[in-house]
Amino acid sequence: MLTSDNRLEPGESLRVRVERTLSLAIISGELAPGALLTVPRLAEQFAVSATPVREAILDLEKRGFVEPVRNKGFRVTAVSDDLLHDIVEIRLLLEPPAMARLAASFPAERLASLRAQADEIVAGARAGDLTAYLLADQRFHLELTGLLGNPVLVETIAELRARTRLVGLVSLVETSMLDVSAAEHHHLLDHLAGGDADAAAELMRQHIRHAIGWWAGKAEGPTAD
Repeated sequence: MLTSDNRLEPGESLRVRVERTLSLAIISGELAPGALLTVPRLAEQFAVSATPVREAILDLEKRGFVEPVRNKGFRVTAVSDDLLHDIVEIRLLLEPPAMARLAASFPAERLASLRAQADEIVAGARAGDLTAYLLADQRFHLELTGLLGNPVLVETIAELRARTRLVGLVSLVETSMLDVSAAEHHHLLDHLAGGDADAAAELMRQHIRHAIGWWAGKAEGPTAD
């Protein structure tokens, strides 16, 4: 059963909330590939009319997250290992060098607020709240990237992260691995605040590689590729 997220962000519409909740559930694996979704059932679960649900589902279809099933509803699509590896490869080309650059000019006055965001990620992991974990994780990484002053880079990374399926994430809730990956956000801040570009880039590479390791439900060594 999908855990509905009834938290509305400032200025957020019902359609956006439904899409956000569904997309996070699909990304995390809470809604597994092959799961069948119907507008009436989702409308009942979210306690909204059919219109925002239908609009949200159509948006997810455009993103390739669901596909129509004749006379039944929509099915959550699967993402091939090849596509996931391609997405991760592009992220590895962009995000580690970005963090290396940021280490050279990290604004010390932003450290406290970013620590607080990292605490939210850790809290989400400890509570097993994947929605809170993923939302805090996204805000943290995009805010860090935004410090470089390149909105196109932020937009590109946001799109790649939105397409990265982490279908094994739900299985990590009862393990220590989610806590380990959450703690990496504080370690990254340590490297950035210390001006260690090489360490920041390497930790970011390790963090992204979880998408084809732990977060994909696969075994992972200390230097997984």
